[in-house]
Amino acid sequence: MKQTLKPAAIIAILFLAIASVSAQTIKRTISKADTLDFGPGGTLSVTGAPNGSIRVEGWNKGQVEVNAEIEITANTEAELDQIAKVTGFILDESVGRTDIITVGTFDKSYMKRVAKKFPKELLGLPFRIDYVIKVPRYCDLQIDGGKGDLYVAGVDGSMKINFLDSNAKLDLVGGGVLATFGGGTVDINVPTKSWRGRFADISLASGVMNVTLPSSLNAEIDASILRNGKIDNTYADLKPKTRKDVFTDKLITAKSGAGGIPLKFTVGDGSLKISEIKKP
Repeated sequence: MKQTLKPAAIIAILFLAIASVSAQTIKRTISKADTLDFGPGGTLSVTGAPNGSIRVEGWNKGQVEVNAEIEITANTEAELDQIAKVTGFILDESVGRTDIITVGTFDKSYMKRVAKKFPKELLGLPFRIDYVIKVPRYCDLQIDGGKGDLYVAGVDGSMKINFLDSNAKLDLVGGGVLATFGGGTVDINVPTKSWRGRFADISLASGVMNVTLPSSLNAEIDASILRNGKIDNTYADLKPKTRKDVFTDKLITAKSGAGGIPLKFTVGDGSLKISEIKKP
């Protein structure tokens, strides 16, 4: 004998179906680009989105080119229109320095300036911005990011990097690098033994750090695991810095070649691998 649904049950099912449809969000992707003159030796600062990737490549032009893909989320097209008006990046230009600053509903002070009557229910909706930025080869970089991939290559200058969580790849050309990562995977590549760098100090709170070095690199290398994990060293050119130094799976104090350039790699919890660049 077939059972029939009571009217109250039918109404409840319809209500849940409508609520389910209304709870579904929609997304929109917006592209934004800008180009500005930028002389060699200047400083470029990038403040990334809470979520999103940053890719920085050096080139031979005296310009900075910024391309951003902005993905916003809302419940309706009308809400997307509102969010699109306040989400993206702005440029703050001064003598010798340019700042690329991500703006959006997460920034309370910015929202108070540009949209005081913005609907409160839209302030917490997620978004991401993925940047591709080209810069003069000889310039300094300051990069602050949230959660997302990071790639830096072809830049010869001082770099200061802070990232909350990232799958990062740094191809070092020259200059100096001071970088801190909260979590993720960090790949560091020194491409040639004639690297013109002054120093590198790179730390990762939790995750995996991979360091690849060319053979016969002249450098002094300090590698350490602060808590849990171990160092996997297969780079044959590393020798103890002094006769008293002993390599362990937590600490390596070494030099390669004639020494010289200080390279420091630190992992809180995780693994640190040091190896030679594979020949093609």
